[in-house]
Formats: sequence, structure tokens, C-alpha cells
Amino acid sequence: MTQAPDPSSDPVEGTPLIAPSSVDHPLHEQLVEACRSVYDPEIPVNIYDLGLIYTIEINAENDVNVTMSLTAPGCPVAGEMPGWVQEAIAGVGGVRTVEVALVWQPPWGMEMMSDEARLELGFM
Repeated sequence: MTQAPDPSSDPVEGTPLIAPSSVDHPLHEQLVEACRSVYDPEIPVNIYDLGLIYTIEINAENDVNVTMSLTAPGCPVAGEMPGWVQEAIAGVGGVRTVEVALVWQPPWGMEMMSDEARLELGFM
């Protein structure tokens, strides 16, 4: 006999699929620029404008938690790219620690790209 799924584990309607970033933190823009220095080797656009960085969370002690995805689970640099992001962010003055989490939900989609990325890749 199978058990019914626990409804408390389902996301609450209206809850964002991607947690908001700490955009009001003084380091936020510098961290975004650090993420823009990382490129997917197969796509000539930085990973921030591709929409692969879902959340940049910064606490009061300047510990940074990044949630990111990849264009596909089979990406050849899946094991390396989180480390590239961690290195780029660790190089920003004032950052104490950096943790990068690679997630597959929600799945990345082309609608997550910035207008600049779409233009660069010929989608606009």
C-alpha cells in the first residue's frame, strides 16, 4: 500500500521558486560583477547574464551563499563551475566565506537570460 504524499512538503502557492538575493547589501553589485567574470566555456556569455546565478545571499558577517544552476545536468563543466564561482566571489574584498550550491530546481530555461545575453546569442 502506498502512502499519500505529505502536502506540507509542497511549495506554498505564491512562494518564489528562487529565493531573493541580498540586493541591498553593499557588496551585492561587486559580487554580481565577480559572477560576470565567469563564463560557460561553450557559450560566449557570462553565467550571471545567462541566468545561471539564482541567488546571492549575503549575511551581516559578509558570508556569501550562492545558489546556481547549469544549462543542463550533463554540462561538461558541472563539477568545475561552482568552484569557479566560489573563486571569483572569494576575490571580492570584504567577503568572509563563500558557499556555492548547485541546484536543478527550478530548471534553467532561456527565459532566465538577460536581454544582453539574448542579444549576444542572437535571440533578439
